[in-house]
Amino acid sequence: MARYVFITGGVVSSLGKGLASAALGALLQARGFKVRLRKLDPYLNVDPGTMSPYQHGEVFVTDDGAETDLDLGHYERFIGTPASKQDNITTGRIYQEIIAKERRGDYLGATVQVIPHV
Repeated sequence: MARYVFITGGVVSSLGKGLASAALGALLQARGFKVRLRKLDPYLNVDPGTMSPYQHGEVFVTDDGAETDLDLGHYERFIGTPASKQDNITTGRIYQEIIAKERRGDYLGATVQVIPHV
């Protein structure tokens, strides 16, 4: 059975949520648990690649070429598992995928709304 741990600290940056998550992941892994770390960011940007490093910080580029949050670099180093594009989820990317589905006709002409489509 899968178990999930969520670490949140609101919108305040530089609290150490990413490093705490990476450290907790390493501890759980040392106890024999299979660990996968993901980061969910609420901003509407698709990824942090075009965001100002003064506002967001540096980006981390994954092996599959995704420009992601720097925390994914911590995750990768702490638990020894390569991070991918799928490990960094933003509101902007979710909306981008929904709009692409709407343009393809996947919703069969229905009005696309936050509930139930997002």
